[in-house]
This record gives sequence, C-alpha cells and structure tokens, in this order.
Amino acid sequence: MKTDYDKQEIIKHVASLLQEIPTSMEIVKDDSKKEQRFLYLAQHMVEKAIKKDALLVSDNGRGIAIFFKMDGKGDGFWTELLNDIKLALNVTGIKKGLKALKSQKFVRKQRPNQGEYLYCWFWGILPDARGNTDDKTPYKMKDEMYRIAEELQLPIYAETRMRKVSLAYRRYGFKLIKEWQHPSGDTMYFLRYTPPSKN
Repeated sequence: MKTDYDKQEIIKHVASLLQEIPTSMEIVKDDSKKEQRFLYLAQHMVEKAIKKDALLVSDNGRGIAIFFKMDGKGDGFWTELLNDIKLALNVTGIKKGLKALKSQKFVRKQRPNQGEYLYCWFWGILPDARGNTDDKTPYKMKDEMYRIAEELQLPIYAETRMRKVSLAYRRYGFKLIKEWQHPSGDTMYFLRYTPPSKN
C-alpha cells in the first residue's frame, strides 16, 4: 500500500466516490454547496482515518479504504459531538443529520458491542481501476485487509446498500450475516469475514 500519498488528492477522490454511495447521497444536503459538502465530508473521513492509522491507499492511488480497528465501544462515526455539529452544519443539515443518526444507530448495533474487530467503513475504487484492469487494485486491497485480519486474528465487518458491492464482498469470502430494509426502501447488506486461524 502507498504511504507517500497526497492527502488533498485522496480527499478529492473520496469526495468523488462518495457521490456513488446511496447513504452519502442521502445525507449530504442537496443545494448549491453540494460539491463543497462532499469535500467537507471526505476531508472529515480522511483526517479521521489518518488520525486512527486506518487509511489504506493502493500502490497506484486509485483504490482507497478506511479500515478501522474497533473495540466495540466507540461508534466510529457519530461519537465526537463537536464534529457531529460541524458535519450537520457543513454536510447534512440538521434534519437530514437527525434522520441519518437514527439509521446509524441500527447499523452500529449489527456489529459487536464488545471485543476487538476490524471495520471497513469505506472502500472505493476509482472508475479507471475497476473491472479487468491489469493492476488488480481491488484484489490487492482485499489481500492487504485479509493480511491484517489474519495477523491480528480479528474478523472484518462491512455493510453496503449496493447489491453488486455485496456480491463482490461475498466473492471475496465475506459471509452475509443480515439483510435489512433501510428506511429509504433499499436493502442494506451486513457482511463479515472471519480470517483463518493461525495454528
């Protein structure tokens, strides 16, 4: 994985990828400042990932994942109240923020509330690195996540509202642990990968 990435470039890439994800499309206020709102959300996510040593950037810079080690106590997204208020003002608007908070509570409950685990909060591949490209960006990133999971002997949790993404996760060895009718009408898929035992 790349360590000498350009933070501003990564933020721009994340902002662009967020515009393909139903949850972020739903929570970001749709007004004349929409582009800036996506950039603010992406900056919040990338800076949080860097602070927690959770940012994975593929060697070619075209794949980005935010991959937290969690302890079952912290929420990971809505815990820092000050940031929540800033997010509400700069990204969601109060009404959408409260609505998102409700869904987030349910989503959070699908992960363990004790013990350590890994959580794939975000994983995006830029369009030019998807599909049958020679550099195999998604596979290399998956291999790195699995290497970390195996080394730490911790399961990986993820969720998505995109069916094709849930199928890709399952092709990679994740198991579907729950389907949920999201308030938007979409189905949300909850997945878990359990690494092989070291012994």
